[in-house]
Amino acid sequence: MWQMGGFGPTLGHAHHFLTYNEGRAPFAEELFRKDTIRLYETLDARLEGREYLVGDYSIADMAVWPWVSRFVRHKIDLNDFPNVHRWYLQLAARPQVKRGYEVPHFTTPVPLPPGV
Repeated sequence: MWQMGGFGPTLGHAHHFLTYNEGRAPFAEELFRKDTIRLYETLDARLEGREYLVGDYSIADMAVWPWVSRFVRHKIDLNDFPNVHRWYLQLAARPQVKRGYEVPHFTTPVPLPPGV
């Protein structure tokens, strides 16, 4: 899947170099800045004339949207990618997406079997 093979890993590196360690590795910052833009361009092209990534709303949209929701960390202006911008807002308006976005908060420790 495109998200697992390129989009997610590259944007994870972008978080590291462009947001959390900005100014520490200029070569890596430039590399991931350019690759991030390329991937957003690819996503924008894919969404041209489409409501969702693959036919109807699917796991593909569910896997890619959370990465796009961190566009600020990627130093991306969604206005530069009109199809991504439209798709992003459309998904962000879904009650299920809003509810899912609020999930990654600590609730309890990982349960362990008895006696461990």
